Amino acid sequence: MRRIDALVLLSALHQGKLVSAKDVPRGVGPEFARFFETKTSFACIGNPTITLSPSQINDNSCDCPDGSDEPGTAACAYLDALSPEQPLPGSLTGTTNTTNSLPGFWCANKGHIGSYVPFMYVNDGVCDYELCCDGSEEYAHVGGVKCENRCASIGKEWRRVEAERKQSKERSIKQKRSLESQAEGLRQGLEGKLVLLKKDLERLEANKEELQKKFEDVERAERGKIVKPAGQGGKLGILVGLAKTRVAELRTALDKVLDQRDDLQDRVDKLEDILRSLKEEYNPNFNDEGVKAAVKGWEDYAASNDGEKKSDVSDVDVMDALKEDSETSGVNWAEFEAGEESSDADIVYNLEAYLPTILRDYVHDKITLLRVWLIENGILADTPTGSGESRLVAAAREALDAAKSEVTTTTSTIEETEREIAKDYGPKAIFRALKDKCVSTDVGEYEYELCWMGQTTQKSKKGHGNTSMGSFVRIDHEAADEEERADGKGLGKGQRMVLRYENGQGCWNGPNRRTDVWLACAEKDELWRVSESEKCVYRMEIGTPAACEDVGEPGVYGKDEL
Repeated sequence: MRRIDALVLLSALHQGKLVSAKDVPRGVGPEFARFFETKTSFACIGNPTITLSPSQINDNSCDCPDGSDEPGTAACAYLDALSPEQPLPGSLTGTTNTTNSLPGFWCANKGHIGSYVPFMYVNDGVCDYELCCDGSEEYAHVGGVKCENRCASIGKEWRRVEAERKQSKERSIKQKRSLESQAEGLRQGLEGKLVLLKKDLERLEANKEELQKKFEDVERAERGKIVKPAGQGGKLGILVGLAKTRVAELRTALDKVLDQRDDLQDRVDKLEDILRSLKEEYNPNFNDEGVKAAVKGWEDYAASNDGEKKSDVSDVDVMDALKEDSETSGVNWAEFEAGEESSDADIVYNLEAYLPTILRDYVHDKITLLRVWLIENGILADTPTGSGESRLVAAAREALDAAKSEVTTTTSTIEETEREIAKDYGPKAIFRALKDKCVSTDVGEYEYELCWMGQTTQKSKKGHGNTSMGSFVRIDHEAADEEERADGKGLGKGQRMVLRYENGQGCWNGPNRRTDVWLACAEKDELWRVSESEKCVYRMEIGTPAACEDVGEPGVYGKDEL
């Protein structure tokens, strides 16, 4: 079939009174029938002051400036507003620089859909079944051509295809609604996460402030302690060192004694088992005084011990004594070792060690406050430990640093979540449901891949590596103007979403690659075509349910994009 570039209008019935097809001249469409109602005269549609007789209609001569008197012939096919003036034999106007008021020759196409055929196709000896399936435009049989009426079969096939298209459209819309639902769920999930994160941040901020206060309190309190580097000290310090060493030696000796006791106990248990077996198994009638004496001795031994081993010290007590000294068990040597003893007089600062428990904490706090006041006012020197701070201060600082780190991490997560919520994911944020999912297609020696809201990539099939063709930047809209494809895999005509992927890998001696991703409605995500519109600028055409237009009520659709 010939390609038709001229404007073809499908039937659009006029809202007013329509005249029967039998009462109008050949080629008149239903919406123009009212202009041909009068049987006595005809007024040109575009120039009603010019009237003609009925015999001048379809007489193969342009008598109206707008060609409206020739609805069924090709006589006025070349009327054009841009044509120069020229004589037109038999015409009242004598010029051709005008516009035809009629859209073309009307084919009723009973059993299918009526349509207009360009006047130049009328009686040209070609059957234009794609526009005029009933063959009525070749009524003169030029060159012996007779076009049969194929509207029954063509109409049936058209209705089948349209039914499939409608079903496909319904499935596509269903898929789109599912994506929208998923996207909404993801958005709500992010918003819920954001609420929880902000609550966590409030808690962490409060915890950080509390730990900051504790750290400052510990640091201030520790400054009131007299601390001396290891290896130095007065009499108390030396005594503490000797006592610690002696306790360690006694603990080691006790551990060895405990091992020896366990070994001896094992031997006693074995001997008792031997004697017990001897008593139970010997023959009393056998006259062996040595055996009888041994049995008698075992009976006396067993009676005196009553079968139990008595001990004033339990194993639990011994094991407790063997535990290493720490802040929670044994002797807390750190309390004594931490005291600076530059002179024996400094023992006064540990006065509370000799006080009753009831007064010890009270006096300790007062002495510490006094020392802090003396240090802060320059009366007493502040001598730190060799590490620069006590273990209490170090622990408080570590806890504070950990709290600060948690606050920083949570704040960063909140900011990232807010950016994600605010990011443009298209109408109803539908592309949020597709994020990071990919579609691809093979083109020659390459595989091209699009990852939604991610990257476009060119992959070599020969193992030459991958090339970035751009990263997602924004969503735009542009007008597409393409003929409908038979398979439906095309952009068609109208506004389309275009995803911009930019800042890809640089071309040799050229700019960075970028990709314009054009979207059209389809049942599933599918990369249809890839082309390079100009150097390092790629064009992808993709079908996806996300690009389908919204519908109102079920079964009512807007502009068809399939």
